[in-house]
Amino acid sequence: MDTFNWYLERTSTLQQIKPVGLYDLSNLQLRFLCPQDINEVNALCVDCFPVEYPRSWYEDITSNPKFYSLAAIHKSAIVGIIVAEIKLYIKLTPKEREVVSPSAGKFTQVGYILSLGVTKAYRRNGIASLLLDNLVSHLTSAESKNCKAIFLHVLSSNSSAIAFYERKSFRLHSFHPYYYMINGINKDGFAYVLYINGGHQQWMIFDILKYIYSTVCELGVVRWTISKARKAARRFWPRIRRIASQNTSTIMIDCS
Repeated sequence: MDTFNWYLERTSTLQQIKPVGLYDLSNLQLRFLCPQDINEVNALCVDCFPVEYPRSWYEDITSNPKFYSLAAIHKSAIVGIIVAEIKLYIKLTPKEREVVSPSAGKFTQVGYILSLGVTKAYRRNGIASLLLDNLVSHLTSAESKNCKAIFLHVLSSNSSAIAFYERKSFRLHSFHPYYYMINGINKDGFAYVLYINGGHQQWMIFDILKYIYSTVCELGVVRWTISKARKAARRFWPRIRRIASQNTSTIMIDCS
């Protein structure tokens, strides 16, 4: 991802890399990954992330249609990727189910971002934003209306990545101690989520009580309105009948 800085000791190396200024994204192309991209995607991930992925992972994301694997291309080279999986609620792990309310139904979908990265030379050109916005646009389209949330995990110490996601309206959901294993060392992580298509988080007891209170208040207002309407009707009904009766008598006299 652009703005990633995983290791402080690599700062000198990052400073030696000359950034590529695109100025605009008109000469950037987006396309889905294919099996022929495995080696290039592998090199990009090694360049971007401290986590090592097995060969089978690269084979899956470049060929399995369950993944939304999009690449940013500049001068025929892959300079950025986003990989997400769209999961049914019933196939989520118990921990993953905490992200979205079960009231949405078992056929609710949730998008999980596995990877979002941009090569060092192309960072700070808006490529990560372009890739993420494309995914969000896809999952908020009419055919994806059952998708209620997009979530991801991020290293708790990666402040630049956290700031990026928060600028894109993702919100902190939960803390995961020892979620990552990097170079044999356990690292903490955060789960961030973006609710879409009317989705919302699981309700806590406070939320339930608040909903019940607001519902009762609304019902109280309705009942108060109905009660007042009935009292008004009982009060004015004799007068209305009397006026109607007088008008009827007048009509009969005129006719005679």
